[in-house]
Amino acid sequence: MFRPKIPTMPQPTGIVTPPAVIEPTTVVQHTPTPAPMPVAPAPTRPMVQLTPGALLAVIGGGTAAVLVVGAVLVSMLLAVAITAASVAVCALVARSLITAETKRR
Repeated sequence: MFRPKIPTMPQPTGIVTPPAVIEPTTVVQHTPTPAPMPVAPAPTRPMVQLTPGALLAVIGGGTAAVLVVGAVLVSMLLAVAITAASVAVCALVARSLITAETKRR
C-alpha cells in the first residue's frame, strides 16, 4: 500500500530502425580582403561651436543651478541652527526647573 509504483517502460512496437550515421564535414570559410577605407581629413575647426546665445544660456543655467543649490544649503543650515537654539532653550528651562525644585526642599 505504501510502496511507490514504478511505471514500466513500454516496449517499442513495430520495426525499429537504427539511427542514421552522420559524417562530419569540414567547413572552409573564404574571407575576402576588405577594400581600403579612405581616410577622412582632420577637421580644422572644433566640433562643438557655441554661439553667443548658447553661451549665455549655459552661463544662465549654471548660475541658476548654483543659486538653487546655495539656497537649499542655506535653508538646511538655518533649520539646524533653529533646532539647536530651541534644544538649548529647552535645556536651560529644564535646568532651571530642576534647580528650583532642589532649592525648595
